[in-house]
Amino acid sequence: MKNPRAFLMIVVSVGIGLGAVVLASRWISQQAASVASSKVVVAAINIDLGTPLTPQMLKLADWPRGSVPAGAADDIKTLDARVVKTSLLQGEPVLESKLAPLGATGGLSAVIAEGNRAMTVRVNDVVGVAGFALPGNYVDIVVNTEDESVKAENVNKSISKIVLEHIMVLAVAQEQNRDETKPKVVNAVTLEVTPAQAEKLDLARSVGTLSLVLRNQVDKSVVTTEGSTKKNLLNRVDEPPVMAAATQQPVVKTEVKHVVKKSAARKPSMQRESYEQVEVVRGATKTVEEFKPSVQ
Repeated sequence: MKNPRAFLMIVVSVGIGLGAVVLASRWISQQAASVASSKVVVAAINIDLGTPLTPQMLKLADWPRGSVPAGAADDIKTLDARVVKTSLLQGEPVLESKLAPLGATGGLSAVIAEGNRAMTVRVNDVVGVAGFALPGNYVDIVVNTEDESVKAENVNKSISKIVLEHIMVLAVAQEQNRDETKPKVVNAVTLEVTPAQAEKLDLARSVGTLSLVLRNQVDKSVVTTEGSTKKNLLNRVDEPPVMAAATQQPVVKTEVKHVVKKSAARKPSMQRESYEQVEVVRGATKTVEEFKPSVQ
């Protein structure tokens, strides 16, 4: 070559590059080996709540040993026929807290919490929040009825009142899966309630019409309301009580009597004088007034 020095520099550069690649690869391998991992059972597909698990639905995945979730399984066989009580997404670990008790069969009954009940109510496209109330969502129950405590006649007794709060939707129609791609209008919604709430819900649907109010998933606050009536809906103000009639003025009755008053006996020479006498009645007081009529 005409320039052996340039050739030598190229060879040295290539050697240094290859050495750097080898060293980096070795360092990465050492770091990966130093991070211990464990096998965790995860969902191989999307699994709907109430579904019995099969080996085809699950797979093992590497998981950093220091961050393995509590209740995670490491053997697919131990989860065979177990029922999930919440929906699982692909790749999500299968935890004991998301499974129904041992021996539970598939279906809606497996996902009902201990001590609770499932109750179905009829809805329409409006009552059912236009199909946006999906399994796993929480709703409030509003009833529109008549307030029997209002005794006044010719008064609108309609009232709307929230009777139940933070009620979980278990199923819509006959489906338990949660498809959030689009809303689905149904004619029935199954709710998870306590026995006391079931009694209140049954009474509410028998005395009026029900509406569902969709609420935030993480909002667990309970708000006490007095209900809304037609009067406060229209911002009506109670009219002041009818004032008593103005105090009646005492009736003054007058009665004119013409009398002749004689002069005193010690003045026989004086002529008799004529007086007008007026009787004035003011309420319960009666007085007599005398005056001398004018001479015409």
